[in-house]
Amino acid sequence: MVNSRRTDGQETAGPTARRIAGAAAYRRGRRAEQVAMERLAGEGWTILKHRARTPWGEIDLVAVRGGMMIFVEVKCRPTFSLAASSLGARQIRRLIDAASMLCAENPGWIYDEMRFDVMVVTADDTVHQIADAFRLE
Repeated sequence: MVNSRRTDGQETAGPTARRIAGAAAYRRGRRAEQVAMERLAGEGWTILKHRARTPWGEIDLVAVRGGMMIFVEVKCRPTFSLAASSLGARQIRRLIDAASMLCAENPGWIYDEMRFDVMVVTADDTVHQIADAFRLE
């Protein structure tokens, strides 16, 4: 069953359509992460972790340059404005908790400062980096 009818007569996507859309979104996200890593590496950042998983969630990228460590959330959307508005308070809290755990688990990481950045990758692979996008409250 690919489509089903709702009680209002509209068709909805069935499990197969959702699976296909989900797979496409996953591929776009992976591509955006790759583009973001290439951008950071080109700017002299060393990638410490990619897709770092913790019980609180996943941090897309952890990078260091000099004494600055960044935790990066990569967003892939058709436009910058859609991507920039897609990070909610709950996700921000989870990213902060995940970063705290990663720092505790990796005492060898050397840094003087840290920040949370958002890298937005639009459909044409344009990268917009929002440095220090949010802070610990």
